[in-house]
Amino acid sequence: MLLAIDIGNTNIVIGGIQDGKIAFEARIATDRIKTSDQYGAEIKSMLSLFNVKPRDVEDCIISSVVPPVFNSVRTGVRKVIGKYPLVVGPGIKTGLNIQMDNPSQVGSDRIVIAVAALAEYEPPLILLDLGTATTIEVVGKGSAYLGGCIIPGVRVSLEALTSRTAQLPGISLDSPKQVIGKNTVDCMRSGIMYGTAAMLDGMLDRVEEELGFPTTVVATGGMAQFVIPLCRRKIQLERDLLLKGLHILYEKNRGGKK
Repeated sequence: MLLAIDIGNTNIVIGGIQDGKIAFEARIATDRIKTSDQYGAEIKSMLSLFNVKPRDVEDCIISSVVPPVFNSVRTGVRKVIGKYPLVVGPGIKTGLNIQMDNPSQVGSDRIVIAVAALAEYEPPLILLDLGTATTIEVVGKGSAYLGGCIIPGVRVSLEALTSRTAQLPGISLDSPKQVIGKNTVDCMRSGIMYGTAAMLDGMLDRVEEELGFPTTVVATGGMAQFVIPLCRRKIQLERDLLLKGLHILYEKNRGGKK
């Protein structure tokens, strides 16, 4: 089994991939002060939860956008499975032609998602990831990574709103019943959810206008399943792009693993 781990700002996604299929997926909270022993214990506990023994894990691949956490997780993994993970970063083979001012600044999760999407869809593509941040990335023909946009995420926007306004409460991000809310909670929920959907619709129009041609739009991330149904644009919803992309990158690079 391949252990695939993506370290995000809010959650760490842990997946087990067996014979090319996702056998399990779990999430633990990202904590910048946890030690490698603590992360190792949590990873071992997650494996046990899905009846996977450490000796069943043949290898591991990690991507991370949280440098303070990366070393702790990598060391924790090594303590559990006895192997050093393959790391998504500079020098890894991706098949992408990254046309950015500084390619090394592109987040590893952006690369992973782009690789996964290209395995299932023909470019040009616009990829949406609705997590801690809402990101938009554009992949053109010839697997050219053209760039994108970074926007405050849905929960980040809500937290900013409630922390800066004395009379607005914290709310759950359920689907709003209608656009015009009849009470404070419904007004906030409509503004956050429909507002994000309308922003995505508008940004997609502007990106395609700038490109000069239509694209296939694919969305992933924890909030995607709640926001994308509210969009007017046709958007393909993909739950497991991160884990699929990590598996593809592992297969491309395992021969050169140090």
